[in-house]
Amino acid sequence: MHRLLTYLIAMVWLANGLLCKLLALVPRHEAIVARILGPAHAGLLTRLIGLAEIGMAVWVISGVKRRWCAAAQIALILSMNALETWLAPDLLLWGRANAFFAGLFCLLLYYHTFGSARLSPR
Repeated sequence: MHRLLTYLIAMVWLANGLLCKLLALVPRHEAIVARILGPAHAGLLTRLIGLAEIGMAVWVISGVKRRWCAAAQIALILSMNALETWLAPDLLLWGRANAFFAGLFCLLLYYHTFGSARLSPR
């Protein structure tokens, strides 16, 4: 179960980074970046964010510094969703309810890394 959750978490980062941002299959992502960081370089910045998300997927799969990885993911998700909810709620898939799903994902990350620490290898 632990390994399956690891792969599912990595797939979330990979899908968002590769499909939504790098390949631009979900234009809404670039629109959010444009709203928050400005339209001048939104395309480039969106793709760079996508590369970073793919890097996060690799980090998750690697298992290196699992606790640091989970903490980084939780911090990124919470800060990213706070900015999006504040500055671009109309562009979010579920509007302001996105924060609820982001919170659930953060709880899953926390449980996967810290809550199940006694049950799985570090």
